Amino acid sequence: MSHTYDLILRGGEVIDGSGAGRFGADVAVKGDRIAHIGRLDRADAERVLDITGRILCPGFIDVHTHDDRVCIDKPAMQPKISQGVTTVVTGNCGLSLAPLVCATTPVEPLNLLGSGTEFEFNDFRSYIEAVKQAAPAVNVSALVGHSTLRAATLSDLNKKASAKELDDMLKLLEEALDAGAAGLSSGVFYAPGSAADLEELVPLAGLTGEKQGVYTTHLRDEYDHVLDALREALETASQGRVPLIVSHHKCAGVQNWGRTTETLALLNEAGRTRPVNIDCYPYTAGSSVLNPELVDGRTKVLVTWSESCPELGGRYLHDIATEWQCTQQQAAERLLPGGACYFQMHEDDVRRVLQHPSCVIGSDGLPNDPRPHPRLWGTFPRVLGHYARDEGLFSLETAIHKMTGLSASIFRIPERGLVYPGAVADLVVFDPDEIRDNATYENPSRPAAGIDYVLVNGKFVLEKSKETGIRPGRFIKRPDSRD
Repeated sequence: MSHTYDLILRGGEVIDGSGAGRFGADVAVKGDRIAHIGRLDRADAERVLDITGRILCPGFIDVHTHDDRVCIDKPAMQPKISQGVTTVVTGNCGLSLAPLVCATTPVEPLNLLGSGTEFEFNDFRSYIEAVKQAAPAVNVSALVGHSTLRAATLSDLNKKASAKELDDMLKLLEEALDAGAAGLSSGVFYAPGSAADLEELVPLAGLTGEKQGVYTTHLRDEYDHVLDALREALETASQGRVPLIVSHHKCAGVQNWGRTTETLALLNEAGRTRPVNIDCYPYTAGSSVLNPELVDGRTKVLVTWSESCPELGGRYLHDIATEWQCTQQQAAERLLPGGACYFQMHEDDVRRVLQHPSCVIGSDGLPNDPRPHPRLWGTFPRVLGHYARDEGLFSLETAIHKMTGLSASIFRIPERGLVYPGAVADLVVFDPDEIRDNATYENPSRPAAGIDYVLVNGKFVLEKSKETGIRPGRFIKRPDSRD
């Protein structure tokens, strides 16, 4: 017997991702598409689920990830599907797995993506094919990292690119964009990219703009000189005529707490004449490689991993320094290479950024960390449960818009991010009263509560809060890429 639909989700409230108010409706799925929305009392389906009391919304889009390699090596993607993420954007902060081949461990912080042999793709098409072969549980959209381009072409990363090296970078970037990359990311805060100036960045941004891609950036400075760094990013995007997304926007360091009033005012001004957006994670601590220069003695530092002293992962730097009878900076030096969470933001700034209408949600999780920041597992339920429901920072409709419809629009992810007939059936069903993040700094890998069902391309990857083992994810190419 053939059925009209494959699935009917009946009795829930739909929040469609547009920012509009919720409404009661049944939603039917056929194949990988939403087939109908409305009253379906008499409709026939292979499977009917009663989701009364639940919210149905688009699958969440994690716009800021470092999942470049993990989506190949660990394609079940449990940290993402367990919190309702159906699409990840990789290659952020100037760091992408491709196009780069490494014989040894890559320069820091590219090592956050892999130890060496994982960097095996000398062009972007090869990387895309590897993602397709791995068949992850989530969809993947990928940025090209500026630091990766530099590592692949420059003889000395401490200098700006020569004319020949810039030309080589442009050729690699063009291949990647033609293959389907979403755009370019930079991370001039980090050593591999810090020697680059506008003369190097603008041509790369310009090519990205010509190809209808986006430009995301980890600012050169998120501390005392954050305004200057923001102006540099805006100038790069303006000259390159490319949409700008400022990554994990923050004002870091005690001396800069409260300055998001200044940075957001600058973004508001710029946004009147060009597309400017920001992403943010809902925590007051960031996470990256352990850098003694960021240890100021005023903010807490949690060591997430250390190659020299692996047994000290999960301990605070202050306590380690006290035991060793040395300064925190000296302790950090002894722990290198390593990773850390830096409690460098003020809660008021985090809230101000989250509330900003240009802000979308990205976890910035580091899946290779032995003890990751809890944002890897908890970002999206934390926004929905803690900030929307419990704190009333914004409505559930606004929160979902910031992680679905707005994200898809900014990153040009077609046919996703909204619930409408004909859209791809990337869907989440959750309990608005129970959804919450369970991941903590002490226990960072605990799945969230309240997520009942997750569909990717019309297939269940999470059912009754349990993984199904199905991996229907796809690589999402930029809409007007050549391939």
